[in-house]
Amino acid sequence: MRPRNIILLDGPSGAGKSTLADRIVGGWPGAVVPQLVRLDDIYPGWDGLRDAGVHVQRFVLEPLAAGQRARWQRFDWNAAAPAEWHDVDPERPLLIEGCGVLTRRNAALADVRIWLDAPDVVRKRRALDRDGETYIPHWDRWQRQWETFVEEEDPTSSADLVLDGS
Repeated sequence: MRPRNIILLDGPSGAGKSTLADRIVGGWPGAVVPQLVRLDDIYPGWDGLRDAGVHVQRFVLEPLAAGQRARWQRFDWNAAAPAEWHDVDPERPLLIEGCGVLTRRNAALADVRIWLDAPDVVRKRRALDRDGETYIPHWDRWQRQWETFVEEEDPTSSADLVLDGS
């Protein structure tokens, strides 16, 4: 039986997931802090929202559930290509955060499922303030993927905790 230590944190771009993830890790009680995996490091480009959730399922969550080696592969945005692999320590808690991580299949493999949301105007301002010119031409493209993901997966129905990040 696997240890009960996997947290998924999902929500739309700009909702505050990265900030909340940093706070969870920073405030973790005890000496063994969670590993933090950010889907921002996994998305295979601007059209990769769905692919990152599947990657985490296939290479991290399913192997951990089966007692096998778990790892994830970073995507190098500058080279537009897959990069190095990172091992996941099965003995440490694990927090995975990012848009698209809370699929129904992933939810079944996690112990705690968190949904963080914020009003659209707040999210867009935060995301564009954070990523500036890099994100502006891709906002609508990403938002369409996000809306499709929400329609298909209904991630809030899988959440144990729903928070307002505004």
